[in-house]
Amino acid sequence: QVLLVESGGGLVQPGASLRLSCKASGLPFSAYRMGWFRQAPGKEREFVAAVRRDGSPFYADSVRGLFTISRDNTKETVYLQMNSLKPGDTGVYYCAAAPGPLELGRESSYTYWGQGTQVTVSS
Repeated sequence: QVLLVESGGGLVQPGASLRLSCKASGLPFSAYRMGWFRQAPGKEREFVAAVRRDGSPFYADSVRGLFTISRDNTKETVYLQMNSLKPGDTGVYYCAAAPGPLELGRESSYTYWGQGTQVTVSS
């Protein structure tokens, strides 16, 4: 069975940083593109960032320059370093895996999903 488990979320003040982790198991990790999505209360899930098999990143305009996605194929883990957090970054953050070279900014490109980790940015 494929399992994606996120961790690292929490409650922080505006301007703080968080590093999310997503540990994968049950799939050939290095063969998958990995992505992060988030869902704010009352809103649809939106794309945040993705990393290709070679480690090259792709970001939503709203987080480019603020967030950094990376992967460690040895640890089968993908990370999301979030800096300068704002209240608008609040939401449940989901890790996802895409098997093919599709549009990584689209939710439909991803086959497997984690359970999510809560990020709350509030003063």
